[in-house]
Amino acid sequence: MASLRIALAQLNPKVGDLDGNVAKIVAAYDQAEAAGCDIIAFTELVITGYPPEDLVLKAGFVADNLEALGKVAAHTGRCAAVVGYVAADRDIYNAAAMCANGEVLGTYRKRLLPNYGVFDEARYFTPGNASDPYELYVIGGVKVGISICEDVWSPTGPLADQAAGGAELNININGSPYHFAKVLDRERMLATRAADASCALVYVNQVCGQDELVFDGGSMVFDADGRLVARAAQFVEELLITDVHIEPVYRKRLLDPRGRRTEVEMPLVHVSDASLARQTLAAEPRIVPVLAPDAELYEALVLGTGDYVRKNGFTDVVIGLSGGIDSTLVACIAVDALGADHVHGVSMPSRYSSDGSKTDAADLALALGIDFRTIAIEPAFAAYLEMTGDSFAGKPADLTEENLQSRVRGATLMALSNKFGWMVLTTGNKSEMAVGYFTLYGDSVGGYGVIKDVLKTRIYELCRYYNQRAGRQVISESVITKPPSAELRPDQRDDQSLPPYEVLDPILELYVEEDRTAAEIVELGHDETLVRRLTRLVDLMEYKRRQCPPGVRVSVKAFGKDRRLPITNAYRG
Repeated sequence: MASLRIALAQLNPKVGDLDGNVAKIVAAYDQAEAAGCDIIAFTELVITGYPPEDLVLKAGFVADNLEALGKVAAHTGRCAAVVGYVAADRDIYNAAAMCANGEVLGTYRKRLLPNYGVFDEARYFTPGNASDPYELYVIGGVKVGISICEDVWSPTGPLADQAAGGAELNININGSPYHFAKVLDRERMLATRAADASCALVYVNQVCGQDELVFDGGSMVFDADGRLVARAAQFVEELLITDVHIEPVYRKRLLDPRGRRTEVEMPLVHVSDASLARQTLAAEPRIVPVLAPDAELYEALVLGTGDYVRKNGFTDVVIGLSGGIDSTLVACIAVDALGADHVHGVSMPSRYSSDGSKTDAADLALALGIDFRTIAIEPAFAAYLEMTGDSFAGKPADLTEENLQSRVRGATLMALSNKFGWMVLTTGNKSEMAVGYFTLYGDSVGGYGVIKDVLKTRIYELCRYYNQRAGRQVISESVITKPPSAELRPDQRDDQSLPPYEVLDPILELYVEEDRTAAEIVELGHDETLVRRLTRLVDLMEYKRRQCPPGVRVSVKAFGKDRRLPITNAYRG
């Protein structure tokens, strides 16, 4: 039985920061080599950051990425490094380089390019093919293959092919974006691939926020029977080092009831004869438990928000604190993402704001330890009413006056942003975004939508989780239990315009996330009149959503980068 010591470099790269990414790679490599590792696996396109999108259409960027790879390769010694980068020939490729002893020993080109959901890889890259044969690398006497992300999702993909050619270990490097509960689906799939191929499998994933996407890490190692032998934490940058034991699997492959696959001769690239690991420093496998559902979702929002703010050059954020549950949760997330000293809350009461809402906002700011100020919007609102009085003469007050208040608040937050350099965090949730229950150029203005992909019913669950996590009542019970209201007119409540969120959210999940038609949703037992009204609202509000800031994607289908329906759209299913 052979053993290899492997480091899984679960890093947080920054798209376009080639020098910064190289520095992270080199630092991790030095740790791995000092620990006696035979291999260190970095993530997909780690040189450029993932996804680089249209940056790869710039020839200069691709050339700079190749130069950066050369720096990494030159730094390598006996420990082999698998490094994701953009390879260039007549076309460009999503590729992985095998580096050791100061040079690039070989390149693997991703075979299966995802082009669905948030993925657009066929827009940029050419897939590897049969004219680009697989290579196996002999490291510590073990035959090692390489694959990239999507390659491992296919049961007949490169992992199966390389195993048929004699691979005993496959290193799969990833930029696999998070959505809620994906980690368990991913683990089941990877275990199946390893068992089916009778090949040990190393899966390494980046951990970062990148615009709307968030990557959850959770890197894993499986043996040839599909048993999980090591797992890194979710949402945490770390270097997971573990000893992987490789046992002969020819008997298992010979007795496979599906029949023995025809072996394909694959070139062997020699890297090292024996394991470099120092046996006195055995790296015992470590399996970090998967986070509970609420914890997982909350950490995704924290990571996505913190990375977006910091990577775009901001240090501080400002939030309009209404005393409602949405702005309350956003403030909690911001504090965990950036620290209380970098979060600023603003209460902007109007003539319709209740005393309870103003008190709840102030109490939250005190509990979180954040900067808090009150800027009453009544003077500006009154001025707007006077200014438009002649034009609106004879017209009853309606949504126009309500929206004016929201737009005054939006302008106030943007003024603070301009003056102090704070990014405005918007506080709208997915339920409101779906049906257009927000004001363009009002509560929708800002730099980032922290909870734009979280349905309202989940907001309540996350607030209760936050208090449990904090071990104290940071979010008051009154915030959680009071009827939601925009407070833009006397005695206003959300349920005067919308059905209860317990009714609304399941319909939105079916229509938005599962792409069901209205007719299909009615067949599932929902009221037809309500379904037709809500789905029509979702379609009509596409133009409003397109003008909203990006935000963390945490569902299987989010508005924006993920769900792309035409604004001009006459279909009513």
